Amino acid sequence: MNLVLDLGNTLHKYAVYHQDELVFQKSETQLLPEHLETLIDTFNITDAILSSVDHFDEKLELWLDEHFNLLKFNPTTPLPITNAYATPATLGKDRLAAAVGANAAFPGKNVLSIDAGTCIKYDFVDANGVYHGGAIAPGLMMRLKAMHNFTARLPLIEPTAISTMLKPALTGDSTTNSMLSGALNGALLEVDGVIDAYQNTYGDIFPLLSGGDAGFFELHLKSRIFARPNLVLEGLNSILKYNINN
Repeated sequence: MNLVLDLGNTLHKYAVYHQDELVFQKSETQLLPEHLETLIDTFNITDAILSSVDHFDEKLELWLDEHFNLLKFNPTTPLPITNAYATPATLGKDRLAAAVGANAAFPGKNVLSIDAGTCIKYDFVDANGVYHGGAIAPGLMMRLKAMHNFTARLPLIEPTAISTMLKPALTGDSTTNSMLSGALNGALLEVDGVIDAYQNTYGDIFPLLSGGDAGFFELHLKSRIFARPNLVLEGLNSILKYNINN
């Protein structure tokens, strides 16, 4: 079995896979070795992959290295896809892992990973398994906060649960509702437009949606889309399996 660790800015996610099957998943604000110790007794884990966007407790890496065959994901890690990105050293690990996960979900197809989180990240892999890059745009909360931060009188709007929000009215009847329409409806039109643009350029496209705000887009997008909430974890597991077998 494989242990997959994705240490992000706000959450540290970890999961256990048996081949391609997710058998365990959890997250912590700060992952420590004691969180993982019970997994050793429960699962026959032999290999692990560690992906981190920032620094983390060195004790965790030492503990992982002592207990598993540890692969630390970095820009030089061999991949099951071809990376054609012009500046691979600057490419976010989450973007690349999501691209690998999308390709694994629909091999031999044109795939577009859409991660709706702090930023909305688009990552494209063609039918030949070549990763070309994509686009990065402000996420929903970033759009709302920017309007407040860069103007004198627009209020700060902090919806408690964007993922389950109803689609705002097209025409806002108050300043708050106008901001919600611009930010949320604008983002929906953007994502639909990006999907259409890729389809017009490449033909059939399989868009895969993940990220903290994925629920909102899944509810309201016009385009056909495949929700894959664990796309980054799936991609990391695919990278680990590829390195075990090659």
